[in-house]
Amino acid sequence: MTITLSDQDKSTLRTAAYGTISLMAAASSTPHKSVANAVLALTSATGLVGHVLTARSKDIELTGTTVAELADRVLPALTAAMQILDQRVPAESDNFRGTVLRAVEAAQNHSGNPSSAMAEMAGKVTAALETARSTATSAAGQDRPELWRAIEEIVDSGFIGVSVRVRDERGEWAGSAGAAELGGMTPPPIDGHLRIASNTKTFTAALVLTLVAEGTLGLDTPVIAYLPELAMDERITVRMLLQHTSGIFNFTGELYPDGTIVEGIPAPGTPWGEQWVDDRFHTYRPHELVELALSKPLRFEPGTGWSYSNTNYALARLLIEKVSGRSFTEEMRRLILEPLALSNTVVPDGPEIPEPHAHTYYRYEGRQSPVDITRHDPSWNPGGGDMISTTRDLATFISALNGGELLPTELLVEMRTPLPTGIPGMGYGLGVFVQETACGATVITHNGGHAGFATLMYSTPDGSKAMTASLTCVDDSSMSIAGPFQSAQQRLVNEVFCGGQADPGQPTT
Repeated sequence: MTITLSDQDKSTLRTAAYGTISLMAAASSTPHKSVANAVLALTSATGLVGHVLTARSKDIELTGTTVAELADRVLPALTAAMQILDQRVPAESDNFRGTVLRAVEAAQNHSGNPSSAMAEMAGKVTAALETARSTATSAAGQDRPELWRAIEEIVDSGFIGVSVRVRDERGEWAGSAGAAELGGMTPPPIDGHLRIASNTKTFTAALVLTLVAEGTLGLDTPVIAYLPELAMDERITVRMLLQHTSGIFNFTGELYPDGTIVEGIPAPGTPWGEQWVDDRFHTYRPHELVELALSKPLRFEPGTGWSYSNTNYALARLLIEKVSGRSFTEEMRRLILEPLALSNTVVPDGPEIPEPHAHTYYRYEGRQSPVDITRHDPSWNPGGGDMISTTRDLATFISALNGGELLPTELLVEMRTPLPTGIPGMGYGLGVFVQETACGATVITHNGGHAGFATLMYSTPDGSKAMTASLTCVDDSSMSIAGPFQSAQQRLVNEVFCGGQADPGQPTT
């Protein structure tokens, strides 16, 4: 079996190995002798590890730092390097560990009389090498090289990190590649928390349909019957909100067929993304966003077209709260999260995201470095893009939904009956896309992306196979990551649902 490591993986291994030498030298009274003999130990490595370490330090910078600064960088890199090898090439893991330990021994043996500081550092290096072994993931040792290749290539296409989970007839597989932070060495947490963006719409739609099943809401009842305080067209029904056929203005802005752009609130992924970055802790109320949208003309007559609008799901949130007498968060917990034991899925009420999690960034002109936007107030997209989850919880949710655990059969059929959207191979039901893949398979999906998080959620119609993923990146107003994101979606869908047999050049969306 051929195994390839990404450029970032190789850099991590080199930083860990040669960084260890720098660390030992910094703690030595005779650093030059320590370095010379420790380098010889590293260059004696064989196999894949030897091939990677031959490139030495061309892609790492470890000079001019204190012992403490070196330790802060090198020790996590050692743990990350062991995790990478344990997951991707288990046979090389012991080779790497043994090579590094030989280098540590060589540094000590040729430094005269090793100091207590040097002995202490040797102990820390050994501990870092062992840490990864005690935290091995469910993915370690599984024979899914095609998935490892896919996520490594996705990282190489421009993403900071990728975490993927697959449930199918072969069992459950999970893995991650890249880094949890820009410029870091530690891979993204395999089941870390992530902002699920518009996947929130599927949760909200499922919640609305649960209330329909209870008799609390009518799917074809005009929305104004429940929210008479809003000045909205009486022809707009609950169904139209969930299916994006209401024609209501999108409060994050609209692009019309003639190229006209009508401004909405600042939001990531829009022309006003830089303004959003500067004011990303601002809190919005759902009512003010809905009122802004309703002050604009309808895009088309209700029920006569399809246009994706976040406003529809802000209205759905207001509906849920009005008819239930409870908050959106309470109803989501009562009817969706608790029945499915989704303990790591939350509706946040502020900018925090639970640990562990990867980081995301935004770039724009006028700043020398990207801005970390992991923490921000997601209230700008209530009910349509604000929830936080994990790949594990998302897989459980989409499988349970399609497996009939949440909704009666007749409502599940309604939810998955697609309306043409104008997107080739993609119809929209009630809070879900129904997608035809390049190999002729049907998948139920939504996906979403904002603020540097891109989240995938796919399932077969019977829920027996699911793929969920989190991709993190440096976002910008020009949406420069959109192309690589589409390619990543296509690659993962092809590998999981088409057995890698579909034409990779054939679009799936």
